[in-house]
Amino acid sequence: MKINEISPQNNEFLQVLGSIANPPKRLYYLGTPPTIRRPSLAVVGTRKPTAYGREITTRFAEETASQGVAIVSGLALGVDALAHQAALSAGGLTVAVLGSGLAELYPATNKRLAADIVASGGAIFSEYEPHEKARSHYFLERNRIVSGLADAILITEAAVRSGTMSTAAHALEQGKEVFVVPGNITSPMSVGCNQLIKQGATPVTHPSEIFDFLLPGRITEQAVLPLGNTPLETAVIKHIAAGVRDGEELQRKTSESATNLSMALTMLELNGIIRSLGANQWTLR
Repeated sequence: MKINEISPQNNEFLQVLGSIANPPKRLYYLGTPPTIRRPSLAVVGTRKPTAYGREITTRFAEETASQGVAIVSGLALGVDALAHQAALSAGGLTVAVLGSGLAELYPATNKRLAADIVASGGAIFSEYEPHEKARSHYFLERNRIVSGLADAILITEAAVRSGTMSTAAHALEQGKEVFVVPGNITSPMSVGCNQLIKQGATPVTHPSEIFDFLLPGRITEQAVLPLGNTPLETAVIKHIAAGVRDGEELQRKTSESATNLSMALTMLELNGIIRSLGANQWTLR
């Protein structure tokens, strides 16, 4: 992929970076930088999300991207990668900002994801020379660009000591709205989120709360749950929609045999109504 160079001042989507601390004078990029400004949301969080974090990140990023909001993140492992992937699944726009040069893309395990972002019409940016290798302080520096490109930031799951907290600090300094998904108070991966809420960040429990901020005046339609092809499939859908995620709990709720439930889950997954979170955990698509 060809590495190009651009001045943020010469691109409407990037011009917002002119108002952040230490604005980059130039950015290297792969792909296609958006040419016009559109509502944008930075989605960031832990590199080691729990099943809860994976579900929430995918749900929020996918639904937000489907509404035309650009998803911005850092292409890191964990929440970043999930946010990019969810935006792509929704057919939306996503852009990434790296803490390394573009010829030294880090982490290497996300090279396929980077290619998918570019192929979808998105872009990958870096302020570092193309062959500059990743350094720990580069990730902290690039966080100001991740938050700077967005109109608001969403933190889905984060420990108390993490680069995510740095991104939140940059967002607050830049006057950006910080949305945080509350988490289990016993989970180390939710300590950062819960602390930010106590400090005044805005808690959110549904993507529509972000839509209200980024897309005021949006016309909404009432969500209708899909129906299964059998009474058991429909019952499973309703239980999952009500918050039941665990397969064993679904079996207790439906009073069905493990074999029948497994068949229903398989058919619902094949029909694109539910998806597996791993470890016998399920959620609606």
